[in-house]
Amino acid sequence: MTPGLLIKNAFVIDPLSGVKGEIMDIAISNGRIVDEAPRDAEVIDAAGCLTLPGGIDSHSHVCGTKVNFGRYMSPEDMRAGRTARKGVMHVTSGYSVPTTFGNSYRYSTMGYTTVLEGAMAPLEARHTHEEFTATPHQDMLANTLFDGNWSIMEAVREKDVKRAAAIVAWTLAAVRGFAIKLTNPGGTEAWGWGEDVHSIQDLVPHFEVTPAEIIGTMIRANEMLNLPHSVHLHCNNLGVPGNFRTTLDTIDLVPDLNKERQSLYLTHVQFHSYGGSTWRDICSRSEDIARAVNGKPQVVMDMGQIMFGRTTTMTADGPMEFKLFMLHHNKWSNHDVELETGSGIIPVYYGRKSLVNCVMWSIGLELALLAKNPWQCLLSTDSPNGAPFVKYPEIIALLMSQRLRESERKMIDPRTEHFVPLFAIERELDWYEIAVMTRAAQAKALGITRIGKGYLAPGAEADVAIYPISPDQVDPSVDYQQVMAAFSRSRFTIKRGRVVARDGEVIVEGANSTIWSKAHVPPEYDMGTDPEFTKKFEQYYTVRMRNYPVQDVYLPRGLRIDTEASL
Repeated sequence: MTPGLLIKNAFVIDPLSGVKGEIMDIAISNGRIVDEAPRDAEVIDAAGCLTLPGGIDSHSHVCGTKVNFGRYMSPEDMRAGRTARKGVMHVTSGYSVPTTFGNSYRYSTMGYTTVLEGAMAPLEARHTHEEFTATPHQDMLANTLFDGNWSIMEAVREKDVKRAAAIVAWTLAAVRGFAIKLTNPGGTEAWGWGEDVHSIQDLVPHFEVTPAEIIGTMIRANEMLNLPHSVHLHCNNLGVPGNFRTTLDTIDLVPDLNKERQSLYLTHVQFHSYGGSTWRDICSRSEDIARAVNGKPQVVMDMGQIMFGRTTTMTADGPMEFKLFMLHHNKWSNHDVELETGSGIIPVYYGRKSLVNCVMWSIGLELALLAKNPWQCLLSTDSPNGAPFVKYPEIIALLMSQRLRESERKMIDPRTEHFVPLFAIERELDWYEIAVMTRAAQAKALGITRIGKGYLAPGAEADVAIYPISPDQVDPSVDYQQVMAAFSRSRFTIKRGRVVARDGEVIVEGANSTIWSKAHVPPEYDMGTDPEFTKKFEQYYTVRMRNYPVQDVYLPRGLRIDTEASL
């Protein structure tokens, strides 16, 4: 750690601190933003360049067994994006599913300092944490899957919210997870029996509970535990024409239970905003979804933008991946994780000449442009499902420039405009709104402002991104190529007070933290001593209960957020 840094003449946008574009200095000492830098501080002249808090990705897939199998499945992908060892940088490879160091370096050169892994199976948590330690420049968090958890569904069936909360508390502490993730709740468990659920009122086979009951119970359990983040939901019926109705039904479920943040985070909503009844008449229903979210401040969504080209889809939604396989007839993998969840993987190609793909591309942009409040729509690609995260700069440019969208319109299937409202939308996002969507709103939604993430006021963690562009001299509507270039390659990326990347090159070894949550519950709700819960391990699991928890050695720099449960 350097003795200190003084960033001078920075054009700062810091939404959480109310700074909307001011030339100012930023002082750093001991990894934190301070009022005054030490006398021997290193000086960086930002020269009026755009300066933001470090980027935060609130939904990505970069680590864990599912991601690793995606690498195995596509050796042709691993031949792409290869870089040789250079200085402190390890050899990397992969485009849609890079190696862990490849992920870390690419995020760093884009100014990103914090990443949430979107789906960690509890039983396979050790592998995820091992890969976290090899993603050195970003602080990491893991959404933990509960969508097909047998003990949870039994608690839901018994209408025992407190027991569901206790199971979550024990599991998150055991696997060092951060938040509750529900992927196609009930559907992946149904897939284990060769079935699926097609609405939030369908019964899950053998458990006699509905997705609506699972979602409602878990939202209330989450708030009982006072966890930093809300329930993080991948809705049922992902990627199916007409699924916007399921999404609207889900939004209607959401109560307003938290005054600091949302009660429900809806992820990759582009994949859940389809009208029509078949692939032949699929159309955008983004206006319906945006209208529902605009009227529901207790809901936050991320875009799940797709971009044209090759990528690898991966999700705990096993039945959805099988549907993709039947559509594309490409390589396919399916995986079941005992009493917890499952997954599927299939490589895909999104083409400009495919009407379906062009409609999908339009919907993600529409959601961001139609959301009245940028704090409710976060920038993401569900990386790598919609596209690898390296496409973020291009998405930013598309949101800031109607001219770029019109240019793209000329290259896609000409029928697209008849199925989407995108090209009638004149709105262009500004620098402040982009700052909200890529760091401030993500920090607030995840609940990590409490540990100094997402802002640049004194006391905040010194995660800073300086981009080679001056907002007061550039019109992003016209100069969109400059916008893309700037967000692709930061001038400086500063992590916890150290310059880790400069002009697109990583220059130091990293030492990240893994952020996890521990909800403290009364002794009578300690599931580690509950006979019925422990019996599950004896009867069904391939590991004993005492071998299930992740040891501290897997988190050499663990950062725990403690909460007190209200049970």
